[in-house]
Amino acid sequence: MRRKVTNRKPVEADLTYQSVLVSRFVNQVMKKGKKMIAERIVYGALKRLEETTKKPALEALAVAIDNAGPKLELKSRRIGGANYQVPYEVRPDRHLTLAIRWIVAAAQSVKGKGMEEKLSEELINAFNNAGVAVKKKMDMHKMADANKAFAHFAW
Repeated sequence: MRRKVTNRKPVEADLTYQSVLVSRFVNQVMKKGKKMIAERIVYGALKRLEETTKKPALEALAVAIDNAGPKLELKSRRIGGANYQVPYEVRPDRHLTLAIRWIVAAAQSVKGKGMEEKLSEELINAFNNAGVAVKKKMDMHKMADANKAFAHFAW
């Protein structure tokens, strides 16, 4: 029997940009509850993003997240003893969550630089439709396209 759906605590907007998006980014970067360090990293990365793209930081961040977030994802469905990878459309909140998670993970995977620099580079790459996070999205879309024959199993 499924558990009841719990109400999520709404994320508060950050103080510098008054944006929930930036606040969610900070929370994803944060480790061991050290929010001040995470804020310093994210704000520095946004400043570099703004300087490089010549656009307001929030606008550039929104474009980068939209470029890195998937529109389709695969879920395993067991039907008649076989497991099928069934493509599903991604809900807007999950699209945002996956994009942020993938961008931060891509930045963390790079070695030999500071996190602020790595995060800004990955955001710039995502803004320009390049980089590890965008590649992950493209791979997921390719897999979904390859498995679209099983789309009728989605219910």
